[in-house]
Amino acid sequence: MYVLVVNAGSSSLKYQLMDTTAEKVLAKGVCERIGIDGHIEHKNEAGEKFERDIPMPNHSVAIQIVVDTLTDPEMGCIKDMSEIEAVGHRAAHGGNYFSDNVYIEGDVMDRFELCREIAPLHTGPHIMGIHGCTSVMPNVPQVIVFDTVFHKTMPDYAYMYAIPYDMYEKYSIRRYGFHGTSHCYVANEMAKVLGRPIEETKIITCHIGNGSSVTAVKGGKCIDTSMGFTPLAGLEMGTRCGDMDPAVVTYIMKKEGYTPDEMSNFMNKKCGLLGVSGVSSDSRELEAAAKAGNPRAILAANIMAYGIKKYIGSYTAAMNGVDAIVFTAGIGENNADMRARVCRDMEFYGIEFDEEANINTYKPAGPMEISKPGSKTKVYVIPTNEELMIARETEKIVSARK
Repeated sequence: MYVLVVNAGSSSLKYQLMDTTAEKVLAKGVCERIGIDGHIEHKNEAGEKFERDIPMPNHSVAIQIVVDTLTDPEMGCIKDMSEIEAVGHRAAHGGNYFSDNVYIEGDVMDRFELCREIAPLHTGPHIMGIHGCTSVMPNVPQVIVFDTVFHKTMPDYAYMYAIPYDMYEKYSIRRYGFHGTSHCYVANEMAKVLGRPIEETKIITCHIGNGSSVTAVKGGKCIDTSMGFTPLAGLEMGTRCGDMDPAVVTYIMKKEGYTPDEMSNFMNKKCGLLGVSGVSSDSRELEAAAKAGNPRAILAANIMAYGIKKYIGSYTAAMNGVDAIVFTAGIGENNADMRARVCRDMEFYGIEFDEEANINTYKPAGPMEISKPGSKTKVYVIPTNEELMIARETEKIVSARK
């Protein structure tokens, strides 16, 4: 099946056209500056890149440009739009309204609109992307794949907060977790490496990027994850603060005179690696500054590494053991220094870290081991592939309706 995978942002739209039978990418690209002026960057299967500036007043126009590009005799890979058999949309948050990925029909969009309140930065753009596809491809089946669905297997004692229960009932305040599509993919890939059914494994997956989360995957199911009600919780991230004493929030609001919205913006965009280091939210620039001896850059990197290390320890306890630890996403796949900070001095957990293998692992095409051959607990770098997971799920849901 040819599935168009769409990840819509407020002024951008990433896409991949995937052949799910061969599990390969036929073309991919990104539309940027939607609603401003417009720019598309497109790559075909051979890796040839095409770029052009073109007006994109809204997401519908952007989708039309994507379809025009995919069917272009020079740049494209299909003859006409009819070859696109389904569209799979990535969505960050399904709230309590969606426990499964869904075929778009009936009241689905009405329920998805309700997610705006708990994830306004993500849900609005996702909805614009869906409407854009509907206007351009009205007869093509569409599916929403939620980052939160993989985490729905958490037990109540893991997802509940210690607030009055009626607050949970009225406002659905609970831990949801994010990056679920990525955690699911790399956990399954790790089980293949171990040569065991995933139902017989205990795996900790570390999706470390500008946004980061760690998940405990026991028997192929999430039993706990570091992000919470929103993607702000858990680890220190590029510009997000992660976990801290809740009283810090009200204290800063009083001292700085912040409104709730201003405080939310502060915690999401001015903290994390950027806030601590004063250098950058980009881990590459941070590591360069750390190697040059910048003490705040070193501190920022150590805070993130220590946080990951603590989650590995707590999730090992929660699962009563661990078979493997996986690093993925931008920092997890490419930052050897961060992986080393995390994995050193972890012998108690059965980790024999291979410093040389870690240094030589850069942008791996597939799973790469960074633990020593005899290590009881395996440590791997596995490139994530959320688009493939979305395409697979879309095919499964659409095919079940035929």
